[in-house]
Amino acid sequence: MIDKLVKKIQQTDAPVVVGLDPMLSYVPEQICKKAFDEYGETLAGAAEAIWQFNKGIVDAVCDLIPAVKPQIAMYEQFGIEGLQAFQKTVAYCKSKDLVVIGDVKRGDIGSTSAAYAVGHLGKVKVGSRICQAFDEDFVTVNPYLGTDGILPFVDVCKEEHKGIFVLVKTSNPSSGEFQDRLTDGKPLYELVGKMVDQWGADLVGTSGYSAVGAVVGATYPEMGKILRSIMPKAYILVPGYGAQGGKASDLVHYFNEDGLGAIVNSSRGIIAAYKQEKYSRFGAGAYADASRQAVIDMISDINEARKSR
Repeated sequence: MIDKLVKKIQQTDAPVVVGLDPMLSYVPEQICKKAFDEYGETLAGAAEAIWQFNKGIVDAVCDLIPAVKPQIAMYEQFGIEGLQAFQKTVAYCKSKDLVVIGDVKRGDIGSTSAAYAVGHLGKVKVGSRICQAFDEDFVTVNPYLGTDGILPFVDVCKEEHKGIFVLVKTSNPSSGEFQDRLTDGKPLYELVGKMVDQWGADLVGTSGYSAVGAVVGATYPEMGKILRSIMPKAYILVPGYGAQGGKASDLVHYFNEDGLGAIVNSSRGIIAAYKQEKYSRFGAGAYADASRQAVIDMISDINEARKSR
């Protein structure tokens, strides 16, 4: 799957991923009204609204981008109905030949970790049948429990030709409380980066990149530069661009000299673009068109910086 992601980035010339992280406050009134008229102001109504909202955005941008990243928490808040909307979103994006990165941040050990891996990336046996649950192409994984928590995902990745992105240095302000702590004279994020390189050593595709990638926030560019050298074969998923303050100019060293090696995420900056002054001319009725223009602008911004190396 890493080879497919790299190929699609090359085909679209767009090292970007759209984060499908819908809040009800992002969904235009006309979509909410229609959903609530049909299902009431219920969890089912909310789930229907976000599903229709997602569908509109995906239809508008799928020809421009290689991948999407739905954040499962935004769906889980609406319970079972929300998870059904998540599943429908994943399936719809895959029908458009988009690579789907499930932002699930799972992390446990043993059979629990294996169950997470199977549920999101693999297959499960039900009687005489083999079934798939969410079936994302990649998922994000929390490494806090060490190798015991990662290897079950690696095993499923080998079997299913899928991939993971391991949290290494996240974009949030308090990430340094743990991630920057010195261990044997090195920041913890560097040690995790070295482990990512080791975990992915046997999963390098024909593209030269590993199915075990890393999450490195856009808000810490100097750390990103160090981590790029530590993990030469890991694809870097970069959150924090735009709304969280990360700039395209900060991301130059997240990419390798081949112009590849990183994919930059924007969530509300894309899906709620119509609420921004820059795109207000589109209005709520054309929210998806606003998202499309925001994607075009983001691709241009990232590529200008990427190709300046």
